[in-house]
Order: sequence, then structure tokens, then C-alpha cells
Amino acid sequence: MLKIGVVGCGYWGPNLIRNLIETNRATVVVHDQDKSRMEKVKKRFPSVGLADDYSELLKTDVDGIIVATPVTGHYPLGKQALEQGKHVMLEKPMTSSVAHAEDLIRLAQSKNLVLMVGHTFVYSPAVRKVKELLDSGALGKLLFVTASRVNLGIHQKDVSVIWDLAPHDFSVLLNWLGEKPLRVSAVGRDYVQKGILDVAFINIEFASGAIGHVEVAWLAPSKLRRTVIVGSKKMLVYDDTQAVEKVKIYDNGVTIKDPETFGEYQLSYRTGDITSPRIDTYEPLSAEMSHFLDCIENGTTPHSDGVHGLEVVKLLEAAEQSVKLGGLSVELV
Repeated sequence: MLKIGVVGCGYWGPNLIRNLIETNRATVVVHDQDKSRMEKVKKRFPSVGLADDYSELLKTDVDGIIVATPVTGHYPLGKQALEQGKHVMLEKPMTSSVAHAEDLIRLAQSKNLVLMVGHTFVYSPAVRKVKELLDSGALGKLLFVTASRVNLGIHQKDVSVIWDLAPHDFSVLLNWLGEKPLRVSAVGRDYVQKGILDVAFINIEFASGAIGHVEVAWLAPSKLRRTVIVGSKKMLVYDDTQAVEKVKIYDNGVTIKDPETFGEYQLSYRTGDITSPRIDTYEPLSAEMSHFLDCIENGTTPHSDGVHGLEVVKLLEAAEQSVKLGGLSVELV
């Protein structure tokens, strides 16, 4: 049985701990600078161990570390764990800068250690189903994707809405398309807290010709988690707020008919059936925790590895840079 340390017992930490315990494949030790949080976790999960000192925890026989602190702690805590020979999983976003993400990747590779990023939506059964449909060619060539992730609050004090919400859609887009973006442009505003963006509209261009548009906001009348994919054959809507039928496929499209005379080209619109594929029902975080354990045991590369996390951070940095440039495109190397 593996031994996993979870650093950070705030909002997300207890969810990680619960899912790790439920795998029945790992013992868990937790650390948080706030001792009251650790005591609260201990009451809820009596089997967990407590570690008052992070450095001392790394000196034990713990196999892996999961860092669930604010993003500013990801790099120093992750680097310290890797240096001590521990496998590491960092919650999203991976780090607060591209340079830090690249440094962790180099360190993990040099020590042959697992470096994983907690992009939980990549492990969602609905997202996996869409990936399966795209890879099979059922939708045809992917033309464009639009994603809306908005709600009223929660306004963060340390990061913008781009760094808070966009990592979800960026990670999903990269997973679906399987290619790196070419350039990013974005506009945003800081309506509530000056200096912290609370709404942003982001455009992403890919070498294949596909384009993506991501809307994120803390200012909206209701919660919306909706993605539309338009392919050359069919179209698809993925709505994560739906309890059932999260994915719907529309047999809709348009074709150009050659003119039989010297007249203009004619457009032919097709409106066919709407179908909803069967989707497995399991908790994405449970699948993510099991995958982290699998990678440690088998030495395999995570679906959301350090390189994937780095590409997301590149998009985040580029989007914020574009906002500062008034919406000008930022090229991605």
C-alpha cells in the first residue's frame, strides 16, 4: 500500500483525502500550516496521520505528495518534494509561471519521478466521451469550440478569473485537440476589485485551423458550464451542469452544392437527429486519484502530466499578457 502526503487541508484538500482513502490503496498523512484544519480533517477521517512539519514529512517513507495549497505554494513545495525523491501531484494551475513549471519538469525527469497536475476535468467521464468521439472522427474535422464558465462569485483575492476558472477549459481543450496552440488574444476587465480581472474573453488559434473561444467570469446571474463543439460532420454540446445527458450530439451541418447553371452556389442545411451517448457514472476525482497511484506503481506518464500542465500555464500567461496589451495576439512558442 502506498503512502501519500496531502499538503493543504482547506477547500479542496478534504476532497482529495476522501478519494484517496476510498481507493483502499493508500494511507494518508496530511499537513497544513493551520493546525485547526488538520484537527478538523482528523475528526472527519480518523485513519489519516498528521504531520506538523513539511520538511520532516518528506524525510519519512511517504511515496508521493499532493499539493493543494494556493498556487504560490505549488512551486516551492513541489520542488522540495521532488528533491527528496517523492512523486508529486500539484493542483491546478500547475505553477504561477512558465519558468517554474519548466523547472519542475526538468527536476522530475532528472530523477525519474511522476509529476502530475490536478486537471480533474480531464478525468471526467463526459470529457472522456467527447475525446472518444473526436478521435473516432464522428464529428468530422473540428472547426471551432466555444466554452462558457461563469457564475456569481467567488471572487478571489490573489488570482484573476483567468487563473481561477480558465485552467479547466484550457486543459480540456488541449486534451481534446491533442495539439499546441499557436497564439492567444484576450480582453478582460476588473469591475469589482481593481487590479484583479473578474471577466475575460479569450480566443485561441491552433495550427490545424481550429479556433477556441473561452468566456470566464465571476459576474453572471447564474452558473454556466457549457461547451459547444462544431465539426465538419456533426455538432456537440457538453453541459456539465446537467445531471443527465451531459453530452448531446446534433446531426446538423451545412454543405455547398455546385451550381447546375451559371447561378450562384447553393447552401444546403442539414438538421438531423439529436442523440445523447451513454456516459459512465463515476467521480472524476476518484479516477484522478487512482490514476496518480497507478502512475507511481507502474512508472507510467499521467494523462495530465507536467508537460500538459505547462501548456496550460503558457495559455494563462499569454491570456493575461494579451489583456495588458489591449487584446493584441500573443504568439506561443
